[in-house]
Amino acid sequence: MKKYLVFTVLIYFTLCSCGSYKNIPYFKDIDRSAPTEEQVENFSLLTIQPADILGINVNSRNPESSSVFNYNLNRVNGNNYDQSSDNPVTGYLVNQNGEITLPLIGNLKVTDLSIFQLQEKMNQLLQTYYKDPVVSIRLLNFKVSIFGDVQRPDVYTLQNTRTTITQALSLAGDLNITAIRSNITLIREENGKRHYIPLDLTSKKIFSSPYYYLKNNDEIYVQPDRTKYASVDRGFRITTLILSGLSIIAIVLSNLYR
Repeated sequence: MKKYLVFTVLIYFTLCSCGSYKNIPYFKDIDRSAPTEEQVENFSLLTIQPADILGINVNSRNPESSSVFNYNLNRVNGNNYDQSSDNPVTGYLVNQNGEITLPLIGNLKVTDLSIFQLQEKMNQLLQTYYKDPVVSIRLLNFKVSIFGDVQRPDVYTLQNTRTTITQALSLAGDLNITAIRSNITLIREENGKRHYIPLDLTSKKIFSSPYYYLKNNDEIYVQPDRTKYASVDRGFRITTLILSGLSIIAIVLSNLYR
């Protein structure tokens, strides 16, 4: 009888482990028998938004005069910025009206322009003051927050504005084995509204999703499955029982040696 009981328990746990493994692999609908390809159609250039900080550098044939744009003061439009960094930061804060204030040019509307569009616009405006100006711009505070059931939850500052959700999750050390891969939540604020977007990492459709490429200040939440809670809860109960047992033993010993 005991043999049958042990055999039944082993079968049960084997079936359970096989069933849960089906939820672990990514992109299960990709044909892995041969190389495949598809056209990238869901990428669009990141556009500048209020609260973005732009690093702007201007070079010309007269570098002394154009250096007025390229100050190194750890300040952003008069406000302290990134003073903990060892490297000085040159930055222009986009205000709530979508403008930055530049030397010579004054207030300039920049929201809803891409970095490349703003570079071209500034190149044209600076033709009046410099010969052959060259403008380079970078978004300094491009960051995403990753939390939930991942190896290293944190706020990550990114250098590349063409960052995908899979790349960001890799920065966080990937999902834990107990994470629900079919229900990742992307939280994004746009035009005064907060959006909650479900994403499925088990399907290759994620690659063609309009949310595959991240935007500044995106948040990614990874939900744990019930296994995570069960293991934590079981550990908590065992610890509680052990502490309770030790407390009882301590009380008994204390009474014995009085």
